[in-house]
Amino acid sequence: MSDAFLDLDATAQAELVERGELGAAELLRAAIRRYEARNAALGAFIHPDLERALERAGDAALPCGPFRGVPFAMKDLGGAEAGLPHHAGMAFLKRAGFVETQDSHLARKFRAAGLVSLGRTNTPELALLPTTEPEAYGPSRNPWDVGRSSGGSSGGASAAVAGGIVPAAHASDGGGSIRGPASMCGLVGLKPTRGRCSFGPGLGERWSGFSAEFVVTRSVRDAAALLDVAAGPMPGDPYFAAPPAEPFAAALRGARRPLRVGFRSEAPRGIGVSPEVAEAVRATARLLEQLGHRVEEAHPEALDDPSHVGLYVGVVAANVARALDAWGARAGRSIEPGDVEPLTAALAERGRATTAALHLANLEAVHGFGRRLASWWEGGFDLLLTPTQAEPPPPLGFLTSTAEEPLRAFLRSAPYGVFTLPFNLSGQPALSLPAARTAALGLPIGVQLVARYGEEALLLRAAGELEEARPWPLVAPWGGD
Repeated sequence: MSDAFLDLDATAQAELVERGELGAAELLRAAIRRYEARNAALGAFIHPDLERALERAGDAALPCGPFRGVPFAMKDLGGAEAGLPHHAGMAFLKRAGFVETQDSHLARKFRAAGLVSLGRTNTPELALLPTTEPEAYGPSRNPWDVGRSSGGSSGGASAAVAGGIVPAAHASDGGGSIRGPASMCGLVGLKPTRGRCSFGPGLGERWSGFSAEFVVTRSVRDAAALLDVAAGPMPGDPYFAAPPAEPFAAALRGARRPLRVGFRSEAPRGIGVSPEVAEAVRATARLLEQLGHRVEEAHPEALDDPSHVGLYVGVVAANVARALDAWGARAGRSIEPGDVEPLTAALAERGRATTAALHLANLEAVHGFGRRLASWWEGGFDLLLTPTQAEPPPPLGFLTSTAEEPLRAFLRSAPYGVFTLPFNLSGQPALSLPAARTAALGLPIGVQLVARYGEEALLLRAAGELEEARPWPLVAPWGGD
């Protein structure tokens, strides 16, 4: 029996179930067969929840939401699910056998939409790297080339989606962790506006507002429809993004207007950009012009200010120190430097050396940088176009550290965060869209679109135009079954 329907996007799979052409349980069983055939090679799922998934898919009480019966996955960082492991990429929590006791607000929203999770996906320790190679669970592999990284920190999620197991998966982004894996795996990766999706009830914010939770998808329309599912605060959230004037999915179908788009194909701070990546940006700029938009080579001056990188590292280090304290308290034992990977230990040490006054000063400077960055859009621009990452997916093992060089992976990560990281500081929505493939190896290359705070609808509409004009394979070619 053909399982080609698993290569469709989530919207199309939901339509098959809605029309009665495919039962929810039949769809789940097919996804589980894919999981069994491919996950060992991809390293996407680390905590399968297959029996419970089948129970939910076969239950008459399965919610009649917009994605009823569609297979899904939850990243093993955030998105807590009662009764399931939550290890955040940490061998310490794996050894402790830590299991969550309550559902996150976001997990409940996904479940209410009818999505059925097959389990939880791989992630680097505490989401610190643009690759997914934790000591706890080993690497996630890129379905386009299993010797390459699938990105991080949502690398397991992207491997599951691009690898044809599920059509969409929960993800999060604190410096590019949705957009980077999407770029490496040929997917759509939207980082929503700060506060658009809730971290509750476990947290009010993560990484002092840098992080956002959402999904990786195969299509722009899935990103829009799933944002309608996921958006909105829970009571008590410290802040939230204003709701849109109309559903995001409806905005995709709205009237199109000419936009003013600035673009940049070179990286700041002397970081080299692959010629094929730069050409993908220029080709996208030309395509936007053909679609009737005004495009010019222009970008915010703030992007050239190198100080924001040090501010980012300082704030993240303080949050790593706090995360180790919090996870240790939940697990019932303090976490020592030898319990974590060298990079994590080094950042935690720096975080603990940061005084409260210095941390607040760093946050004040971050907010100032964010204002300078966001002000560019007030000069008449609607969107900024950049590479998502400066280089194509690296080989596995390149973005790793050692005890002798604990910061090596962080230092090597610069090409993979240089274009994404600034918008975690400003809180603006940004989206990675497939744009090209490398000539030699056929690896995906993504481009990034960035909009004003709160304007995901505009971002999705422009991405939808590009997707329509330049179709892309929804899943990677696969010959490993």
